[in-house]
Amino acid sequence: MAVKKLQVGVAGLGRMGKRHALNFAERVPRADLVAVSSPDENELQWARERLEPLGVTVYKSYDDMLNHPGLEAVVIASVTAVHAEQSIKAIEKDKHVLCEKPLSTSVEVCESVLEAAKKKPHLKVMCGFSRRFDASYRDAHRKMQDGLIGRPSVLRSQTCDKLDPTGFFVQYAQFSGGIFVDCAIHDIDLALWFLGEEAKVKSVAAMGITAIQPDLRKYSDRDNAVGIVEFHSGQIAYFYASRMMASGQEDTTEIVGTAGKLTVNIAPAMNAVNIHDSMGIRREIPQHYYDRFEPAFLTEANDFTASCLDDTPVPIPLESSVQAVRLGCALQEAMITEKKIFFDQDGNRLDKATL
Repeated sequence: MAVKKLQVGVAGLGRMGKRHALNFAERVPRADLVAVSSPDENELQWARERLEPLGVTVYKSYDDMLNHPGLEAVVIASVTAVHAEQSIKAIEKDKHVLCEKPLSTSVEVCESVLEAAKKKPHLKVMCGFSRRFDASYRDAHRKMQDGLIGRPSVLRSQTCDKLDPTGFFVQYAQFSGGIFVDCAIHDIDLALWFLGEEAKVKSVAAMGITAIQPDLRKYSDRDNAVGIVEFHSGQIAYFYASRMMASGQEDTTEIVGTAGKLTVNIAPAMNAVNIHDSMGIRREIPQHYYDRFEPAFLTEANDFTASCLDDTPVPIPLESSVQAVRLGCALQEAMITEKKIFFDQDGNRLDKATL
């Protein structure tokens, strides 16, 4: 008897799109990659050479791919500017959706995806925050839920990218939504996960500098930033984002509870090897985000597939992904305006003078 497999298409074949496509084509046992799309000729050529021999149909048009016979789910790895539009189109075509983060750099646009998904409750619609699928983060979350550290009270998390000498992220800042929406969004999502999806934000404050790329200021962005979020529950989240690490990718998290604390990747390492030489004792660390989280992306693909086939809840509620962008936008605004932003228990913004 043939085993039912999820029929998947991937939109966008850039850096992440290629990885998603290869995962679903070769490493997700319960899924078949049946179609891909990209408007970029170089990406299409890669797909023709790498994926067509596996039986994958290659489309230039996303709309044409949505009409592929038997297509059941879409992975959206296109540029952020079209994430929401393509997600809504897929939902309207009755397809499950796994979208790369963020849904949009606009809270209102994110909410439009949420509204579209609510009209099709039988569909699985999820924004992929990869750290929730990392084995270490999942273990830390389980330990926290088991009461190992008491009540979680403070979360400190950072995303620090390796320095790109080309300055690519300066031009990218025109579309990224800023360092909090683009870079720190994973840490914001972790705060919502560890401190509780129901946690209500009381205030946000942020500051940033342009240590290496002053041109970022014309796009209202920074290359290093710190954000602090206070919750009405009496908890605090502290975020540090940077784009200038010299040694490689440094993504770490600390969850402090009333009876202990948990740390994840507090001393980054590529593996268990230490190098002993004339420079001393040292170890290599992952150079880029995917080096650190490749297994998490595969777990994400398998978990999403299982959710679609078994009709179980998606691992990340879509509402949480919208809240992450809402919080990221507030932090970005606080950094640029140099003003603290306050919220009431219902999430409505308050003028500081009224407090």
